Amino acid sequence: MNQESNQQASLVDVDVAICGAGPVGLALAAFLARRGVDGKRIALIDGKSLGQAITDPRSIALSWGSVQLLQEVGAWPLPATPIHEIHVSRRGQLGRSLMDRSEHAVPALGYVTRYGAVVDALARQCDAAGVAVLRPARVHTFEERPDGALLTLDDGRPVRAQVAVQAEGGIFGEQDERARRRDYEQTAIIARVTTSLPIPQRAFERFTDEGPLALLPEDAPDGHQYALVWCVSPERAATILALDDTRFLEQLGDAFGTRLGAFTAASARVSFPLGLNAEARATVRTVAIGNAAQTLHPVAGQGLNLGLRDAAVLARELARGPDSAAIGRFLEARDDDRRLTIALTDTMARAFTIKGPLQPLLGLSLAALDLTKPARTLLADLMMFGRR
Repeated sequence: MNQESNQQASLVDVDVAICGAGPVGLALAAFLARRGVDGKRIALIDGKSLGQAITDPRSIALSWGSVQLLQEVGAWPLPATPIHEIHVSRRGQLGRSLMDRSEHAVPALGYVTRYGAVVDALARQCDAAGVAVLRPARVHTFEERPDGALLTLDDGRPVRAQVAVQAEGGIFGEQDERARRRDYEQTAIIARVTTSLPIPQRAFERFTDEGPLALLPEDAPDGHQYALVWCVSPERAATILALDDTRFLEQLGDAFGTRLGAFTAASARVSFPLGLNAEARATVRTVAIGNAAQTLHPVAGQGLNLGLRDAAVLARELARGPDSAAIGRFLEARDDDRRLTIALTDTMARAFTIKGPLQPLLGLSLAALDLTKPARTLLADLMMFGRR
């Protein structure tokens, strides 16, 4: 058998090829299968082994709307800590706002879980549906044709698809520039921390001069009680990362305050740069979703939730027929939600760091929000479900 025949024999021929098997890519595959697409007509391509992905310990926040999407594909329940309240404040200014699940008739405003746990739950559903999984493998070459797309993997395998979906976005500092881009000149410091007076099921979003500081309640296996996302300038981040644990906890306490008592322990710290990088990228046979279409600031934890909504809508349209018409319908259906969520996170990331007389007013705006139920309900609805 000649080389051409060998290649033809190993050809993976599918309706939809999904590049990236993180939560958004896996969710798209699971939604497609749930909507009646044969699993053998779906290919998932990822550079990591499933074992590597499942053991990823990163903490992620899922809105109540995202939990409902996971329930739809059988990937919920999974180990997670509920968020019953969200406390929002501005350091050094009067005013705060408190959102409570009881006001919105939901079991939780959201949940905190591990990245690996979400991947594991979704991967099980994809496996049960017979989805073709190609990992570890990366796309080496890509060719778009009038009748589809031809991907060649780094191991030489060709993949032919009616539609190719890019669901692997990477981090802001390593991405190609998209149409809408903003460097926030902030770095996120990620860790798990313990406090002396924890408040169960309450999350905190505290705005500081350098950026937001979030604490998400988490029943971590190592005993830590909160997942920390602390956004500061790159120079300050370098200093903080070099501190020993005692000094790190002291400076974290100075930034956050004493609402949870003292910070008593912390895990190892990691960091990554923050920016907005967004564009509704699509061609006749390709489309980007999730972080590959919009990388957001982590304030309010909207990035993954927006991506899961992308996956649900794209699956609905592709199930009607994997073609350019489906991509067009998807872009139109997702435009409002994407625009509003990007605008919301971009405004929140920048407004509270602008120095000047506006800051006291922004602090008071939180108090006003706390006293205005319709506005509070609208904001909570956007954070839980996006633009509906």
